[in-house]
Amino acid sequence: MKLLIAVVQTADSSAVVQALIEHDFRVTKLASTGAFFRRGSTTLLLGVEEARLEEAIEIIREKASRPAEPAIKQGVIFVLPVSRFEQI
Repeated sequence: MKLLIAVVQTADSSAVVQALIEHDFRVTKLASTGAFFRRGSTTLLLGVEEARLEEAIEIIREKASRPAEPAIKQGVIFVLPVSRFEQI
């Protein structure tokens, strides 16, 4: 299992979350701000089985809007190993 952390523009977050849910991913959505975008952003947390990791990343890429300026990025995705997972 992997922990996928995606930071996307707030304007894109609803479309990204909706698409992930439609493909049976569970998502935790956190409002965040920081110097990365220099504006409001949303951080998404997903526990993803390794076999579905690329599917989740592709959904995020597809639903994040393309910025008007090439120097501005759509977002950032971190993938971390998970040594233990429990639902309580």
